[in-house]
Amino acid sequence: MSPKTGKKIYDSKSGFETLTEAFEFGLDREADVRNDRYISKRDGSVLMKDYAKDWLDGIDVGHLRERSCRSMTRLYIVPRWGETAVGDIKPSAYRAWAKELRARPNVGADYAREILGIFAMMMDDAVEDSLRQASPVQRQRRRGKFTKKPRERKRDMRVEDVQRLAVNALTYWGLPGYVFIWTMACTGMRPAELYALRREYCCPAWPASDPDREQREEAVERYGGEHPMPALRVEYQHQWKDSVLSLLPPKYESLRTLVVPPFLAELLGMLLGSHDSEWVFPGITGGPLAKSNFSFFYWRKIADGREASTLRAKGGGRGGCWRPLPEIPAVPAYEGKRLYLLRHGAKEWLDEDGHSRIAVETRQGHELPGVEGTYSNVTPGMERAIMETLQKRWVGLMRGLGPEFTLPSPKDLPVDLDGWLKAQVKASMEIE
Repeated sequence: MSPKTGKKIYDSKSGFETLTEAFEFGLDREADVRNDRYISKRDGSVLMKDYAKDWLDGIDVGHLRERSCRSMTRLYIVPRWGETAVGDIKPSAYRAWAKELRARPNVGADYAREILGIFAMMMDDAVEDSLRQASPVQRQRRRGKFTKKPRERKRDMRVEDVQRLAVNALTYWGLPGYVFIWTMACTGMRPAELYALRREYCCPAWPASDPDREQREEAVERYGGEHPMPALRVEYQHQWKDSVLSLLPPKYESLRTLVVPPFLAELLGMLLGSHDSEWVFPGITGGPLAKSNFSFFYWRKIADGREASTLRAKGGGRGGCWRPLPEIPAVPAYEGKRLYLLRHGAKEWLDEDGHSRIAVETRQGHELPGVEGTYSNVTPGMERAIMETLQKRWVGLMRGLGPEFTLPSPKDLPVDLDGWLKAQVKASMEIE
């Protein structure tokens, strides 16, 4: 009993056979209280389903991360541990669950690691909340057999394969598709950033069209002048939030400016001149790409190919417009592969061309850790070098196409892309 309040300091226990055992139990509990190790039965009996709800309400992360945490908790953590008291979760039970989770065919190693990471953070916070003395997740101890982490099998990104993808996208989607593929390959932008790219943040309008006056003035000074560098600005990504398609900051708040090679600047200019959408890359029906399942409805057809058929164009449906679509050949290097490999390939090109690590990682939207990230800075010279090496790859591609090259297209385009490409081929032949 507390001498001041007369209340119990800790939970009592009965059934001792000797007075010495009872006395030692009391001394142990008093030592736990003095050293902040004591967990009352009431606190330790909080159910995981209740603690998980409070824990999720208290995390301060981005919208997508919070949505992911809530989903993993609802689908995997609560069904297994919801009716278990926080203080009753044993390390052995956790290890058995982790093993079973990794073995599930619908989960996979990477997703299981995400789920277990969320659970580990909950247990760490439960210790801080005095609901248990230690976490059941022993992350520093290595147990069991070594399993090498599997790596995705992928090929080098060849400029010829990018052109094949772009031509397939032109056939299936139109001019926006051709420019979309080349923009992702040259900038390494994330898909959701491309979906949300607005015309005021894209060359040739940007940087003069930037609504932020201070940012506009700095960009005009850096990318304009006597030797301008065409560029676009990553300000947003498109994501669904509360069932509403929303413009959110890019992942990791990675707002950045990306210089583009002259050929891509010309393509972007032609594309923006061909439509009046607020989005640089409108979908087949004219709406935002983020409202469709891009991977299924666009990318799989572009990478895997499809048989000849008809395709609904803008205004399609009952009484609408349908257009014939020729067979689209598969691109073997990307058949069955994901769109994100174009982003990986963009980094491979920069690494291969010998650009500095700070310039490459910044362009990808990453931050370098430690002293290197603190002291390094991307200079205009670094950006110009990136622009020039990307243009050099394009020139090499054009030389390989040759003067007999003809661009296949199943419909009339709003611009003379075929004529423009023939001019690019001719110009490449004249460059020493």
